[in-house]
Amino acid sequence: MTSARLPLFPLNTVLFPGLVLPLNVFEQRYRAMMRTLSALPEDAPRRFGVVAIRDGHEVAPTARGLPDPEGQPEPGPAAGFGPDPIASFHQVGCVADAATIRRQEDGTYEVLATGTTRFRLLSVDASGPYLTAEVEDLKEEQGEGAGALASGVVRAFHTYQKRLAGARERTLATAQDLPGEPSVLSYLVAAAAVLDTTVKQRLLEAPDTASRLAEELRLLRTESALIRRLPSLPLVDLTRRPTSPN
Repeated sequence: MTSARLPLFPLNTVLFPGLVLPLNVFEQRYRAMMRTLSALPEDAPRRFGVVAIRDGHEVAPTARGLPDPEGQPEPGPAAGFGPDPIASFHQVGCVADAATIRRQEDGTYEVLATGTTRFRLLSVDASGPYLTAEVEDLKEEQGEGAGALASGVVRAFHTYQKRLAGARERTLATAQDLPGEPSVLSYLVAAAAVLDTTVKQRLLEAPDTASRLAEELRLLRTESALIRRLPSLPLVDLTRRPTSPN
């Protein structure tokens, strides 16, 4: 496996390959990151690494989990992450490729990025204006029986959607709309299902596509059975992902 050094953007969410990540960047350390990426040649990839924060809370002036909810985080690239920042993050993340980086009048940035490939976090460097990390690529293996498992996940996912939507006619997608390629399907379902960060992280870390699909099949069946016992649920648009503040 090859290693590389990337700017690191910790978030309280899990990014999957192929999924779109909108960001509203206002913290100074991440503004500095976006200035660096914006200054790259036009044809150069604007890549950064996204990792989920272990405690589930992103460090920001309004974030829950700070000692003083009205206070500002201390300055510095590792502020809020302790003396050894790598311990605050899950060790498997996703490379993000920024398609657009727009600077606003107030100095903040609006960024639209897409997840590309998984990586394993090897080390974190806090010596610059923002965190950087040495990472190694994680190859996506298909695993045994991925195709058959994908068919089962498609069926289970539609059952899950209908029950989550209160058994109404409208659903997220038809079977024809879902990707046929097993690994792409596995990431879409992992991102779309209403699961907590720990579970999503486990799906991102799955050793191969077949393992991820098998876990999703189990989760979707369990969640569908639980939802069926509830009296009613509002219609939920599973594809809508809020802009992530930093």
